[in-house]
Amino acid sequence: MIVDKYFPKDMFAGKTVFITGGGSGINLGVAKNFAALGANIGICGRKQERLDGAAEELREIGAKVVAQAADVREFDALEASMAKTEEELGPIHTLVSGAAGNFVAPAESLSPNGFKTVIEIDLIGSFNASRAAFKQLKETKGNLIFISAGQSYVPYFAQCHAGAAKAGVDNLMRNLALEWGRFGIRSNSIVPGPIADTEGMRRLAPMSGRDTENQSDILIPLGRYGTVDEIGHMAVFLASPLAAYMSGCMTIVDGGQNLMGTGLMMAKMMETQAPPRPA
Repeated sequence: MIVDKYFPKDMFAGKTVFITGGGSGINLGVAKNFAALGANIGICGRKQERLDGAAEELREIGAKVVAQAADVREFDALEASMAKTEEELGPIHTLVSGAAGNFVAPAESLSPNGFKTVIEIDLIGSFNASRAAFKQLKETKGNLIFISAGQSYVPYFAQCHAGAAKAGVDNLMRNLALEWGRFGIRSNSIVPGPIADTEGMRRLAPMSGRDTENQSDILIPLGRYGTVDEIGHMAVFLASPLAAYMSGCMTIVDGGQNLMGTGLMMAKMMETQAPPRPA
């Protein structure tokens, strides 16, 4: 983690950052980058044990941490987690909506409940988090950061549920930028590309992680997977004074992956996921 080499180590001193789904993966990486710059950190997720482990990692960096389990689909639990964070750490300055659910499922075999679940976690969860944090963000003139995905604007095979959810998240982001700008609240989203060593890539990669990364030179213009810290760096920038006039922006951090389209990667996925074409 090199973020403190380029930003002041006290840039977020005294400010509170709350991250949904903050117990692991990209979201924990985002939390660590804010912690390295002096932020107090609130995290929530469905499993308290995972949150407790993440909290210890954040405290080792020097952050004050509140980690309380809350499912983003349950507004009251989410509101309670944010209230506890405010009580112990101060009002929220930055909300990172990162909680997400996904799996590979061709549309013809995707159950209505599976589609609904992803919409509830990603889209409704993002609204619930934003609404629960609104009063605190209004007080701090803070900002919203949504963790989106390339499925938001490019169709991927076996990802209609995630695509619909993330497209909704990015539209929600823009609407909140429009509506809440008058309160001094900024709203932006980050679109990560393939990020190494994350649960998302283990679920979605069309081959084993090692084989897929070895083919990154033909799948990604920059020739490699990204890191959780690189998403954390963008989150820190968007929450910083350097981005004070950015709102309503979808920022793509994918090494140029989607410039090449999804054809090659989708062909690999269809080899294992799609039945033969009907005669």
